[in-house]
Amino acid sequence: MQAQAQALVEYGRAKVNLTLRVVGRRVDGYHDLESVVAFADCADRLELLPGPELKLETTGPLADACGATSDNLVLKAARLLAERVENLALGAFMLEKVLPVAAGIGGGSADAAAALRLLARLNGLAVDDARLQEVALKSGADVPVCLASRACDMTGVGETLLPLSLPKLPALLVNPRMPVATKDVFAALGLRSGQLRVGASDVIRAPAWPDDGASVGDWVQVLASVPNDLEPPALRVQPVIADVLSALRASPGALLARMSGSGATCFAIFSSASEAQAAAAKLSAEHPDWWVHAGELS
Repeated sequence: MQAQAQALVEYGRAKVNLTLRVVGRRVDGYHDLESVVAFADCADRLELLPGPELKLETTGPLADACGATSDNLVLKAARLLAERVENLALGAFMLEKVLPVAAGIGGGSADAAAALRLLARLNGLAVDDARLQEVALKSGADVPVCLASRACDMTGVGETLLPLSLPKLPALLVNPRMPVATKDVFAALGLRSGQLRVGASDVIRAPAWPDDGASVGDWVQVLASVPNDLEPPALRVQPVIADVLSALRASPGALLARMSGSGATCFAIFSSASEAQAAAAKLSAEHPDWWVHAGELS
């Protein structure tokens, strides 16, 4: 009797933009960015059971927010890879959705990246296989960074990644459970095709990120000098973000608070895990409708 195939499991960790500069809008409509990206210790769970049919089932507390299964980035990434790898082994995906959707933490991108890692494992492909990297970028601007799921300085439209040595940052993530569409935030930013946000006399120069072994305080000092350029337009699109930021900044022990990505998730970095957990308990009690997670960024 043939043994039943074993399911493979990967996790799609939440992506957090510690900084985000919008350099400009290219003539093809894409935006050039520079962002220091870290990953949280909260994640969606993705399982792949090898089989003849490609399909996806979504479960978990936030499954209803995922929209139509046919539009899911997990399936998009799998189909794109199947177009490039002959006889690609596929199967049935099971996604346990715990991360907020349209939240600025790359939940869908992290799921797509997890799907690519699973398919790579199933088919004996290296994670740095050029076809995998191509599919990641075609699936979405955040998928390449989520494929690696490690701290880095991300530039271009998301395709250029420079690894960074980031210490474990005690942090609190908060989302007001109000979805924010990335396209709406960029529309509110209002850059024309081919327009730069900086002139010849005001060129963005990346700061010198701290070296390996630098402290949380060292990182916070440098991060505080580089903003998230999407925060002001996101506040116009979804004003409740201001309430989240205000609550985080008022939390005892918060060293830095800002929005991640295009919102509405915001984060605060703390000097200790106990302070982050105390802040989480307080905000959960005061705002039971908010999604709150205390943990680490790395």
